[in-house]
Amino acid sequence: MKIIAYGVRDDERPYFDEWQAANQQVEVKLVADLLDESTVDQANGFNGVVAFQQKAYSDEMLTKLKKFGITNLSLRNVGVDNINAETAKHLGLKVTNVPVYSPAAIAEFTVSQLMQLLRRTKEYEQKFAHQDFRWAPQISKELNQQVVGVIGTGNIGRAAIKIYQGFGAKVIAFDKFHNEAIEQQGLYVDSLEELYRQATVVTLHIPLFAETTHMLNQKAFAQMNDGVFIINAARGPLVDEQALINALDSGKVAGAALDVLEEETKVFNHDLTGKTIDYPIFTNLFSRENVLISPHTAFYTNVAVKNMVNISMDNNKSLIETGNAKNLVSFE
Repeated sequence: MKIIAYGVRDDERPYFDEWQAANQQVEVKLVADLLDESTVDQANGFNGVVAFQQKAYSDEMLTKLKKFGITNLSLRNVGVDNINAETAKHLGLKVTNVPVYSPAAIAEFTVSQLMQLLRRTKEYEQKFAHQDFRWAPQISKELNQQVVGVIGTGNIGRAAIKIYQGFGAKVIAFDKFHNEAIEQQGLYVDSLEELYRQATVVTLHIPLFAETTHMLNQKAFAQMNDGVFIINAARGPLVDEQALINALDSGKVAGAALDVLEEETKVFNHDLTGKTIDYPIFTNLFSRENVLISPHTAFYTNVAVKNMVNISMDNNKSLIETGNAKNLVSFE
């Protein structure tokens, strides 16, 4: 049995080595490059592919995998939105993901980013850089006074709710699919419009689908409270970035923390020191003292990375051996 893993970072290699030591009957090849049209030929001769999704997987690339006799593709992340479902079904590809690797990691990160917005830390850092150590006018807000609107009550959303409640914030939630425990707490509102009307903070914890693309758009921002804070560590395209810029300019949005962007692969996880960045939206947002941008690192803890490696490799091995796996994605 032979498995090739793409997009392998240095921080993942110790966990791949541990997995290999426990599964010595499997031959594993680690490739630093991402899986795309330029690297897919390296998979020829392997039984399965493990990859980390940072870009779209083209129909051409998926078709080549099938040509090589590979129908087992295991992702080391949650999202499968960059795989054409119809193509996957047509080719008979079996795809797995890692639906839960560390909800706490992402939830903790989003709360910590909101705390920085409320305490205006980026503004203070910019003042400190000029040796201005005055307090005013950067007076802060308290988390316990906020109404936090959580959109999406899956594993990450529920973990975030517990943390917000621990700080004494009022939490409201919206999800098409209600969680029983959240239902019993009476946290759900009936519509997104109602959540926007009440919330002073809106935090996104939902997948990207056609119907959720640009869900935070001009119309949605107009329905929100003046001075609302926006948190997104889910998927970049959930937010219409130009609409967000307009809302920041008008003061409708007081601040935003973005761990994901629509075209994040242009900048995230690259050393661009001294280089010109051709991403005007990013440059605009990054320059603002009330916007925090992080390079898709909400998940990035030792616990999460280890789980992503182990679960994806176990999934791929199971697909090869049995044709099935615990985290098989249905494209129906």
